[in-house]
Amino acid sequence: MKIFVMLIAILFLIPSALASNSSSSRYFYSGDGKIHIKGAKSGASFKGQYRNPDATYDETAIRKIQQTFSARYGDPLSEISPRFIEFLDYLEDRFKPGTKITIISGYRSPTYNTNLRNKGRLAAKASMHQYGMAADIQMQGVNPKDIWNYVKDLGFGGAGYYQGTNVHLDVGPARFWDQTSSKVGTGIADDNKLIEIVTDRDIYKPGEDMRMRFIRMTLFPVGVKNTFLLERKDKKEKWKPITEFKPAFVVPTNGICTNLADIAEMLNIGWKLPSKIKPGEYKITVSFCGEMPEGMPASIKTSTFKVIK
Repeated sequence: MKIFVMLIAILFLIPSALASNSSSSRYFYSGDGKIHIKGAKSGASFKGQYRNPDATYDETAIRKIQQTFSARYGDPLSEISPRFIEFLDYLEDRFKPGTKITIISGYRSPTYNTNLRNKGRLAAKASMHQYGMAADIQMQGVNPKDIWNYVKDLGFGGAGYYQGTNVHLDVGPARFWDQTSSKVGTGIADDNKLIEIVTDRDIYKPGEDMRMRFIRMTLFPVGVKNTFLLERKDKKEKWKPITEFKPAFVVPTNGICTNLADIAEMLNIGWKLPSKIKPGEYKITVSFCGEMPEGMPASIKTSTFKVIK
């Protein structure tokens, strides 16, 4: 009887122990903070711990990881998003813990991405590669189609598979495609139809700084209203407006509308969460202003983020 009770206790403890591996992460999809990664083009590699117990990151490790993506550490325009690194770690832990992930194609500058398109390559006009939030990868010992199917069912991020040895992954909106359903070249992203705004984390504490950035832009300038709206999910699962606030842009703002001219001006939008904000689930609504092309949304929302104690 005692042995039986001990076995039951162990079974209950195992999930808790596994969950604690990523409990320090500030992202909904994260692994154990360890990764083995190599860049096919750069030749750079990293194997080890990249996240500290307090949810901060080891700068030396992150610098090496950035190199595997052919990204420039310290350059906000080309840095790989921690959310994407954590997502790769999350997938690796579930398929084959400790296995090597090879980055076939990582960061792409907007110019490089345009050149690929001009050569007839399957490079989306609003490619997430341009924002350090995507890569074409191989996971050693894992069928790429299995990864594609898993991400499809997960309902988070993008996954593309063309029946080869690679799979495209990104931390954009939930969507998937293959060689028969890719919409590259159809104009789906023209005129900022797919523009979005993302937060730098998924989980925050009261009083912390938040950074936001726009992604998937295809036409400039973009007029943005200087006041954003914070919404909170109530007990009835309905979203309720809480407060309006003015974030800090990287360019001077005047009046009620600010024109942002390029990707650099549309990142690092800052806001300090109120120190007395209640724990819960939140979203931020951003509205556009000035002349907008037909098909561009009048407003967009961030994905849900959480505030914890």
